[in-house]
Amino acid sequence: MISAAAHIELDITALRHNVAKVRELAPGAKLMAVIKANAYGHGLITVANYLAAQVDAFVVARIDAALSLREAGVQTKILVLQGVSQTDELELLQRYQFEAVIHSESQVNLLEASDIEAPITGWLKIDTGMNRLGIHPEQFAAVLKRLQRCKSVQAEINFMTHFANADDRLDNKTSRQLQLFNDTTKNYSGEKTSANSAAIIAWPEAHQEWVRPGLMLYGASPLLKQTAEQLDLQPVMSLYSRLIAIKSVKAGDTVGYGGTWQAAKDSSIGIISIGYGDGYPRYAKQGTPVLINNRRVPLIGRVSMDMISVDLTGHTEIKSGDQVMLWGDGLPVEEIAECAGTIPYTLLCGITRRVQVIVKDK
Repeated sequence: MISAAAHIELDITALRHNVAKVRELAPGAKLMAVIKANAYGHGLITVANYLAAQVDAFVVARIDAALSLREAGVQTKILVLQGVSQTDELELLQRYQFEAVIHSESQVNLLEASDIEAPITGWLKIDTGMNRLGIHPEQFAAVLKRLQRCKSVQAEINFMTHFANADDRLDNKTSRQLQLFNDTTKNYSGEKTSANSAAIIAWPEAHQEWVRPGLMLYGASPLLKQTAEQLDLQPVMSLYSRLIAIKSVKAGDTVGYGGTWQAAKDSSIGIISIGYGDGYPRYAKQGTPVLINNRRVPLIGRVSMDMISVDLTGHTEIKSGDQVMLWGDGLPVEEIAECAGTIPYTLLCGITRRVQVIVKDK
């Protein structure tokens, strides 16, 4: 196999460290590892195989991902966040023993009309302020009663909600959402989950029976104004490529499409084999740091499909062929996301199929 210039390295030791951190922060809770969106770009099957013995359940967004896990031999409990919208999906839930979030009356109608062989495990989602999926609290008692009478659902219903602003410790919306969730479900048995990564760290009162870590598993900070390092999280993904050319430009010369960067003096520029075709952010601004031989050099010009340019003026020790880090251990993905006007999730999830994946398990 030809070694690709652009590649990611996945540090399984870091992944295990981050799971242990979740256990440390929420010692009384069971752990649902969120591996939706191809495990946040880290590889659905790869991550699931390494975590299957360390977690109590997996969480995916859609049933196709759940099927991929079962087909790969993963037998761990799997919760499908978007649940089902048609009968054939419901039959798959039952056949493969997936658990499903129930978030709308249309899903209740589907369950009531079905005649599947065995009941599924349901998690009734309550909309406490996210205003996306979930039933309103005033609907809760009536919907729950219907589900408890429904032969397609296990009589013991579990409950969940999702926080809108848990990343901000100073915003009391999370406390209000949690209070509403607890008030709505307090007189009913059934396990509960509300804590995402941010709430696991910042809102320990939200831990309940289950926690749902996502971003923190992959070593990025889920909180505003706090870094992964400060939170004792280790990056799992490092994105690398190679410097494929070094050339000289004269003062006044421009670089790249649109000529958005102009040399103020005679300069040395480097061309790196990575671009938005690999998942590097198209809108990374001038000056976004790139790490070559542990030295930060600034991005110049526009990001193109296959290449970016950096200013190497004064760095005579850097040679064509040197390895380049775009983000990872030593160059936080959160910092690159800020430079691109986005969030770490979009960068991690945006890695494309042509980027080679190398797994490191020390």
